[in-house]
Amino acid sequence: MAIFSCGCLSRKSELVARPYREHLVCTSATSTSEPVTQESKSRLPQEPAAPRRQRVFSGVQPTGTLHLGNYLGAIRNWVKMQDLYDTYFCVVDLHAITMPHEPRDLLEATRKSAALYLASGIDPEKAAIFVQSHVSAHAELAWLLQCYTPIGWLRRMIQFKEKSQKQNAEEVGAGLLTYPVLMAADILLYGTDLVPVGEDQRQHIELARDIAERFNHKFGGSKWKKLGGRGGKIFKIPEAFMPPAGARVMSLSDGTSKMSKSAESDASRINLLDPPDVLANKIKRAKTDAFKGLEYDNPDRPEATNLITIYSLVTGMSTEAAAEEVCDLSWGEFKPRLADAVVAHLEPLQQRYNLIMEDKSYLDEVLAKGAGDAEEAANRTLNNVRQAMGFQPRPRQ
Repeated sequence: MAIFSCGCLSRKSELVARPYREHLVCTSATSTSEPVTQESKSRLPQEPAAPRRQRVFSGVQPTGTLHLGNYLGAIRNWVKMQDLYDTYFCVVDLHAITMPHEPRDLLEATRKSAALYLASGIDPEKAAIFVQSHVSAHAELAWLLQCYTPIGWLRRMIQFKEKSQKQNAEEVGAGLLTYPVLMAADILLYGTDLVPVGEDQRQHIELARDIAERFNHKFGGSKWKKLGGRGGKIFKIPEAFMPPAGARVMSLSDGTSKMSKSAESDASRINLLDPPDVLANKIKRAKTDAFKGLEYDNPDRPEATNLITIYSLVTGMSTEAAAEEVCDLSWGEFKPRLADAVVAHLEPLQQRYNLIMEDKSYLDEVLAKGAGDAEEAANRTLNNVRQAMGFQPRPRQ
């Protein structure tokens, strides 16, 4: 596992890190004239133990290119959270194979997603950034939990119903039914307190809570203690953390549908890596209405609300201020202004992304460090689960 220190970053990588890293300070142990013995330790002032920060876990599938909705609705919030919480951010590549995929595309998209995490401002010195399949505990815990998750719970998942309807019933993979259990394993492995999700994922968090409570009841408490464990709850019960209001970005083709990587038309989304001319053309062709002027939060004008929301988010203005600024503009006047604002907002991110992708060793080091940190935390939970379920302990290496 590659370990980061003050001197390990290349000059190029340091330039990438500078926009979002506050300070990187190296410290070394100080020597004293007196050896530190057990007796001298007792004379040293004792610092109170720092309270454990709440832990956050989240991830995005590497299917297609991350878009503005992923960034504004999720990743930008992660950047703020890394200073407040103990954070684990994952590229969930195991989730990406629940639907048919091209291996070469998955390989490329996984690295792109990780690089975009970094380019967006997630700092590997503050958060664990890793690829899900690099930590084998995710797949193992998913199997163990599947064996005690009622199939009726999974059949009620809305996303399974929607996605399975798009495929021939005989061709639907079992993973499409069981992937919410993998999502529960992702969350429960890290003793997660908070999971940042959109409203469409709330049902999956409720499932993770139900699985954790069922498992705790069946294997925890005195039953675990009799097997040599500590007793009590095996899993922490996670809570959904809803993003700030207004961070939900809708499709450019339909203001009532969420911007999505899986939508057939690429024109429906603003990809983070779209060049300026492509961005401008997509916004120019975005669906509009026949009303005069622009207004926000009119249920009859979802496209106006969506584009004003995007404008407010990329400019940093409140939705009220943004709506007031553009209320008298026509669509023909507003769209170029919106395009310029989106291009200006994404330009620094794209520049950092290009630098990161040019420095292959830097990205490899970040992912190796993140996987090592994640594996250490995940294996503690997995070993507790194995012990509580009665599995033979693994031989020590």
